[in-house]
Amino acid sequence: MPECETPLWPCAMTGAAACLAGFEGISVVIHGSSGCYYYPATLLHAPLHGTFILENEVVFGSGDRLREVIGDLSGKGGRIAVITTCVPSVLGEDIKSMLDGTDVILVDSPGFAGELETGYRAALAALAPAVDPERTGVNIDGISLSDPFYEGNVQEVSRLLHRAGIPVGTVFCRDWYEMAGHAAPLTMGTNDDFASGVGKYLGGTLGIPALRATFENLSTAYEGADADPVLAELDVQEERVIHACDKYLRRYDPPGVAVFAGTAYALFAASTLKRYLDAEILAVGTRNDPLAAPAGQYQVEKLTGLEQVARKIAEVAPDLVIGSSFERSVSGDRTFVGIIPPLRGRVRLAHPPLAGTGGTLHFIEDVLNACMDKKT
Repeated sequence: MPECETPLWPCAMTGAAACLAGFEGISVVIHGSSGCYYYPATLLHAPLHGTFILENEVVFGSGDRLREVIGDLSGKGGRIAVITTCVPSVLGEDIKSMLDGTDVILVDSPGFAGELETGYRAALAALAPAVDPERTGVNIDGISLSDPFYEGNVQEVSRLLHRAGIPVGTVFCRDWYEMAGHAAPLTMGTNDDFASGVGKYLGGTLGIPALRATFENLSTAYEGADADPVLAELDVQEERVIHACDKYLRRYDPPGVAVFAGTAYALFAASTLKRYLDAEILAVGTRNDPLAAPAGQYQVEKLTGLEQVARKIAEVAPDLVIGSSFERSVSGDRTFVGIIPPLRGRVRLAHPPLAGTGGTLHFIEDVLNACMDKKT
């Protein structure tokens, strides 16, 4: 993992916890120091357990402490999963041997193994998800507890599937543990940064063009699917978006925009603002490795430190900044809309999506209101 000052994105250990803690029926143990426990516990708002190893365990070994925590959780139902952190990994402890004779899922995912997505994939691989050919429905993919929009995404895509007459299969990763081994044969995604690779992928749900293509694929791939109600909804709601944006553009110039997020959300935000607001996309900075951006529209670069982000904002001088509280802290008085964590200083009780029809409406609504508030 490249070194940087003030890293902005969670590490692999947190990604593993985001995956495993999303499944009911798994008790997740963070094997490491108190800091390695409290960071994911605070970010994910999920019940986690920790070994809280101290100097004594660092010097004499952490096996006894790990077995003590596992013993306390045993017999309470469900599986136990242990995620390694940097300290036991650097010490070279043989965690696998420590767990001999126990029915424990071990995920070797210390922070230095990579970024959030790396740990998420490692944990999902340890669960060994599988397709059940007899399972009906369509899986919902790309759900991570680290995403402030994950609950809204699940609700919104579930709603659209039900409109098409299709039950929800397994939700990766927000479901019962047993469902990971009984996934449906077909899958649609909400965030490709957290793609599970389980089932035949029909397409994504970020943005109306992607939704339209995905539900057209669904209508031919799933026997008995009726995508027409969803496709009709997309036409109606897209007209609402176009009308609202045209009304804004009759009064104001298109904004110059700098977007900072995970790759999938960053490309969604950039393409949506370009499509409906004719925005000038001045910069797209991703937290993780960039996917291919639409040719000729804008360049995508990975920016992992706050100083890098601050320099980019100063360089391109956008009217609107999309990102997290980190970007907001270095944006001065520029208009800001948050789409990735951390999002501090705001009460969040409802579950708005970014995926689905509702996700596009919510995002455009936030952008237009923020821009108009700045103008008045």
